[in-house]
Amino acid sequence: MLALLATFVFACLVFLSKPCSREMRLFLSTLCQELVLSLLGFLAGLRLLGGVGAGAATATDTAMPLMPSFKRKRAAAVVESSDEETGEPSVLDLPELAIECILARLPPAELRNMAAVCRSMRERCRGDHLWERHMSEKWGGVLGHAAREEWRTYLASASEADGAAGCSLGGGGSSGRHRRWLAALSCVCPVVSWMRPRADGGSGGKSAGPVLDDSVMSWYLSMESGNFWFPAQVYNREHGHVGFMMSCYDAELSYDFHTDTFRARYPPHGRRTVVLEDGVQWDRVRAPPVDTHAHDLHVSDCLHELQPGDNIEIQWRRNKEFPYGWWYGVVGHLESCDGSEHFCRCHLSDTVVLEFNQYTPGSRWRQALVNRKDHREEGNEGDGFYGGIRKLHSKDEISKWRQLWPTDILE
Repeated sequence: MLALLATFVFACLVFLSKPCSREMRLFLSTLCQELVLSLLGFLAGLRLLGGVGAGAATATDTAMPLMPSFKRKRAAAVVESSDEETGEPSVLDLPELAIECILARLPPAELRNMAAVCRSMRERCRGDHLWERHMSEKWGGVLGHAAREEWRTYLASASEADGAAGCSLGGGGSSGRHRRWLAALSCVCPVVSWMRPRADGGSGGKSAGPVLDDSVMSWYLSMESGNFWFPAQVYNREHGHVGFMMSCYDAELSYDFHTDTFRARYPPHGRRTVVLEDGVQWDRVRAPPVDTHAHDLHVSDCLHELQPGDNIEIQWRRNKEFPYGWWYGVVGHLESCDGSEHFCRCHLSDTVVLEFNQYTPGSRWRQALVNRKDHREEGNEGDGFYGGIRKLHSKDEISKWRQLWPTDILE
């Protein structure tokens, strides 16, 4: 260490005597860092020696162990020493089952705060079994299979971005030096050991984002922060525009925790660019019920069982360039049928009548006919194109559509 100090003094004299090149300045900067690291290591050694000496003296008087339990780690030792002074037990002294029961009753915000107490609590509080319930309770109604796939893609792209940043000029060295600084400081000040590098490299922002990994906690916090855009569907898009009443369209959503609403981003189609909508309420968002892409025809598997009175959703789009939206309707009676329950034979016909009663009688959008045996995309540029059909079996889905029913009949 003395040799390193002498070299540093010599370099400083050279620096003051004449102008230095960029390489010399980088050398001096690196030398300063190495000197400080060595000094921190020296202080850490003195701290450990002092701790052992104090522990030995305590053992002689009170027959207590020299070091705290290995499971407690440094942060636990700090808590334990504080509890010895006050005479109060520590949470970490409780049985594992009791700690798990306590953590399972904490809300997400408190669970996240507990994860910052010490290393031992951090590992416990990040368990997937604790966060899966919170994930299901808050986001289960808006997240589907597509959102899970998008999350995996999001993690992969973030890992690739971190790798590219590490391979850039000075990126890997800077990250390595950062970890070395934290490791050295943690020997002198255990609180530093709780610090973790940010997933975005620590770029200046208003607040540090959640650490990105494949844990459920990371997914929850990314959803809560609004950094993650996930695929879902929105009822009555664009603030209930009359052209989209009683429909549900695909969109990418991001949560806004300030207003407890979502921001929707609808994909471009035709001559229209990306459309943004703010303030989307929770009751207008749902997870996609099927995995069919918005531009693909849904394979209908319910045509043979459709009969008058059934509630359905059908794909519809304005033209071939537009994505499909899901529109609510009911199965009606043929013109030749009087609607009698005992004499109706509509379910035996190859033609299925679909009625959209939100439109006035006589409107071209009021009714559509589809072939039960050979149903494909049907329509024209004037009336639009009808696609796949899905029958609604859930009372919750049917009730949702009835809640969205317009106050005035559409033209």
